[in-house]
Amino acid sequence: MTTQDTGSTRIQKIAADAAKAQDPERIAARRVTTVILVLAVSAFLMILNETVLSVALPALMVEFDTPAQTAQWLTTGFLLTMSIVIPTTGYLIRRFTTRALFTTALILFLVGAVIAALAPSFPVMLVARVFQAGGTAIIMPLLMTTTLTSVAPNRRGMFMGLNSVVIAVGPAIGPTLSGVVVDSLGWRWIFILMLPLGAIALVVGSIAIRTGGETARPSFDAFSVILAAIGFGGVVYALSSMQEVLDGTSWTPVVTFVVGLAALTLFAFRQVRRQRRHDNALLDLRPFSSSAFRLSVLLAAIAMAAMLGTVTVLPLYLQNGLGVSALVSGLLVLPGGLVQGILSPIVGRIYDRVGPMPLVVPGTALVAIAQWTLSTFGLQTPLWAVALMFVLFSAGLALIMTPLLTHSLSSLRPELYPHGSAILSTLQQLAGAAGTGALVAALTIGAAAAASNGAAANAAEVVGAQHAFVAGGILSTVAFIGAFFVRRTRTAA
Repeated sequence: MTTQDTGSTRIQKIAADAAKAQDPERIAARRVTTVILVLAVSAFLMILNETVLSVALPALMVEFDTPAQTAQWLTTGFLLTMSIVIPTTGYLIRRFTTRALFTTALILFLVGAVIAALAPSFPVMLVARVFQAGGTAIIMPLLMTTTLTSVAPNRRGMFMGLNSVVIAVGPAIGPTLSGVVVDSLGWRWIFILMLPLGAIALVVGSIAIRTGGETARPSFDAFSVILAAIGFGGVVYALSSMQEVLDGTSWTPVVTFVVGLAALTLFAFRQVRRQRRHDNALLDLRPFSSSAFRLSVLLAAIAMAAMLGTVTVLPLYLQNGLGVSALVSGLLVLPGGLVQGILSPIVGRIYDRVGPMPLVVPGTALVAIAQWTLSTFGLQTPLWAVALMFVLFSAGLALIMTPLLTHSLSSLRPELYPHGSAILSTLQQLAGAAGTGALVAALTIGAAAAASNGAAANAAEVVGAQHAFVAGGILSTVAFIGAFFVRRTRTAA
C-alpha cells in the first residue's frame, strides 16, 4: 500500500469517527448519561446526609446542651419530612419539568447545609435538617423516573445499578465519613464540605438538564396531602420512637401509630376514588395491580429494613460491646459499603442478561447467612471477622437491590413510573424506620434481660446485639423464601 493510500485510509477513518461523534442518537445517549450521572451524584450527596449525623450526635448534644432523646430528632425529623414529601412527588413530576425539580431540590439541600453549618441553636439545626430532607425527598423519585423514561429497557439494569449505589452505599458509608470529619475538623465541617460539591452539581445539572418535555396540569388535592402527612409521618414517628414504649416512658408512639394507620387507610381510599372518577390521584396506587411490582417492592422493603437496622446496631455492638472508638467502628463498615458500590453496577449489567431471580436468590442467601453469623458473635470476636461479615452482608444487598428496583418499576406502564417511584421511595423510608426500630428494640430487650441476670454493661450490650441480629436473620430468611417467586416479566414499556 502506498503512502498516499495510507493517508487516504486514515482520512476516511477520521471522517467516519467524526460522523459517529455527530450521530444524533449518540449525542442523545451521551446527554442522557450525563443527566442521570448528575442526578445520581446529587442524590448520593443527599442520601449520604441522611445518616451522616449518627456519629456526630454526641458532639451536637454537647454543643447545644441537648439530651439524647431530643438530639435524635435530627434523624427522626429528617425521616418524617421525607415520608411526608415523597408521596407528593408523583404529582410534582407530572406538574413540573425535571430541570425545575432538580434545581429546587439542590437549592433546598444547599440552603439546609448553610443553615446547619452556621446553626447557633438546636431548633435552627432542626430547621436545616427539614430543608435538606425536602431536597432529598424530591431527588430520589426524580432519579428513578428519569432513568426509566430515558434509558432503553435492555440497559436499565446497568443504570439502576448506579442508582442502587446511591440508595444503599450512601447510608452505609455516612457514619464512616462523619467519624473522620468530626474527629479531625469538627461537626460543622460535615456541612461545609458538602457546599462546594452541591454547588458544582447544581451548576452542571442546570446546564445538562434541558427544559423540554411536556408537563400536565393536574389539580392539587390538599386534603390528600394532609392525610399523607398524618399517615406516613405518624407511622414513621411511631416506628422511630419505639424505644419510648419499651422503656415505659410514653405510649404516644402507639397512639400515633394507630392514628397514622387510620389516616393511611383514608388516604388509600381517596386515591383510588379520585383515580377512578377523575383520573387525578395525588399518588396513583395502580402500580400495586402488578404482581411483579408488589413482590419486588416487598422484598426491597425487607432488604432496606435489614440494611438500615444493621447499620444502626453494628456500631452499637462495636462501640458499647467491644469498646472500639467511633472512628474505628466507622472504618470497619467502610469495606462493606465500598464492595456494595463496586458490585451494584456490575450486577445491573448481569440483570440485563439474566433477569432478577438468579441474582436475588443468592443475594438474600448471603444476607441471611451474614445476619445469622453476626448473631453468634460475642465479646471475643476479632474485629476482622465483624468486617468480613459486613462485607458479605453488603455483597448480598448489591445482588438484591439493583434487580428488585429495576424489576419492580420496569413492570409498570410508562405513565405510572412517577407514582411507582414515589411508592417505592416511600415504602423504603417506612421500611428503614421499621427495621431500625425493630432491631434496636430487640437490642434493648436483650440487653435489659442480660443486665437483670447480672451481666456487665458491655456484655449485656453484646447479648442485645445478638438478639437484634436474630431479628435481622428472620427478616432475611423471609426475603430468601420470597426470592424464589420473583420471575422475569416482559417490560411494560
